[in-house]
Amino acid sequence: MTESLTSAPAVLPSWRETPSRQRILEFVAVAVAGIPPEDRIAVFDNDGTLWCEKPLPVQADFLLRRIGELADRYPALRSRQPFKAVSEKDHDWLGGAITKHYQGDDADLREMAAGLLQAYEGTTVDEFAELARDFLVKGEHPTLNRPYADTAYQPMRELIDYLVANGFSCYIATGGGRDFLRTVSADVYGIPADRVIGSSVALEYRDGRIVHTARLDVFDDGPAKPVRIWSRIGRHPILAVGNANGDLPMLRAAGGGRREPLRIVVVHDDAQREFAYTAGATEAIAAAEAENWVAVSMAGDWSQVFGPR
Repeated sequence: MTESLTSAPAVLPSWRETPSRQRILEFVAVAVAGIPPEDRIAVFDNDGTLWCEKPLPVQADFLLRRIGELADRYPALRSRQPFKAVSEKDHDWLGGAITKHYQGDDADLREMAAGLLQAYEGTTVDEFAELARDFLVKGEHPTLNRPYADTAYQPMRELIDYLVANGFSCYIATGGGRDFLRTVSADVYGIPADRVIGSSVALEYRDGRIVHTARLDVFDDGPAKPVRIWSRIGRHPILAVGNANGDLPMLRAAGGGRREPLRIVVVHDDAQREFAYTAGATEAIAAAEAENWVAVSMAGDWSQVFGPR
């Protein structure tokens, strides 16, 4: 079994022969030999872990475009955030709100969220799903010149496929919108919609339809992540992958104190093929270094970042 698990290039072909790749292979070999399939649970953050999150998280662009439409329709909204930043194309404020959140300052994020929650109020879940999927398939990343759905990291898709082939059940636990990502999770990652855990607005039943409200149901980030994972799965993941400070509780909770898990932090250090940044991720990177987690370098560990267009 070990020989087949570690053979190259059939396994993880976009991963270079580095210690990070070897540790993943060794962990999976041990799991296959000693952990029953029902306990082989892997969880992944999404933004910045499975697909590109710069210059703005993908869903932020989707929602902010809608906010822009509302600002055009109601000019008085342009005097307050996030309508003002959208109207003025102030990407520094918009992107900064997310970064400041990961640094512990939620003032701008709360202001942004108050506006974003209004974006699809009254829209049915089916209408929203159609709009979201259309955006992800046809909407283009502003600098990578490829549809948003094609900004998934090829090495991570290979890792998911490899884990599934070895009896793992893979879940996504994202701070982004659950219903937004569900529309493409199977196509992009091979992870079915019912294995996506994420943030959500409150939904209501109105006259035979399920509709979005302007109220937040749950923000699936930080301490909420491991709680939501347990509530949804009822098992502790033995492998967890993230990239930002908000993923630390999920990473630390992996294993549940019963098993030694594999914790992986994706490090964005490739300015040529993607983006190089540590803002909002310094604590996660420091933990990976101090506690001997697997710190995956995009520049050093991956022979390619994105799949073919």
